[in-house]
Amino acid sequence: MTLLEMLVVTALAGVLMTVAGYLTVFSARSLQSLGNYSDLDMQSRVALDLVSREFRQGTALVAFQTNAPDKSLTLTNANLGRAIRLGWNSSARSLVLTLGNEVPRVLLTECDRWDFTLYSRAPNVTPTNIMFYLSTNGAGVLDPTQCKLIDMSWKCSRQILGAKINTESVQTAQIVLRNKVR
Repeated sequence: MTLLEMLVVTALAGVLMTVAGYLTVFSARSLQSLGNYSDLDMQSRVALDLVSREFRQGTALVAFQTNAPDKSLTLTNANLGRAIRLGWNSSARSLVLTLGNEVPRVLLTECDRWDFTLYSRAPNVTPTNIMFYLSTNGAGVLDPTQCKLIDMSWKCSRQILGAKINTESVQTAQIVLRNKVR
């Protein structure tokens, strides 16, 4: 083997090793991203199932807080004689469900955003339009006693190998208070 052949082989081996290294890192990030997405989606679905089951049984929305760092909704279930509170803390990035005097249950961690809107009834749907009615009183101020439908959404995300790279799960739901007494 000549020196020239040795240099060509070394250069080709270096290029191949670099390509193999990049492919390994890319594959690891993709696999981590897929695993994170699957886990976040499962956690969001479980949280949505629990929240929607409890909220649907609620008889009235009694309080809400829309200011960060803490947002919350508090409902009552007169049939079971307990309060239902769902709260989000932006600094802890957690969504927590509290049922009556039970220990609060953390439904979601790594929750970046949680928003909700209160409506007085289900939307009026026509062939050309969907009309929502905010839960307001005669003065146009949000009134929890008028709430019949809660529209909420959240976004959770995770870091991939130390960097926050588009592993996120977004959930939205509209929950009707079935037992609300008008």
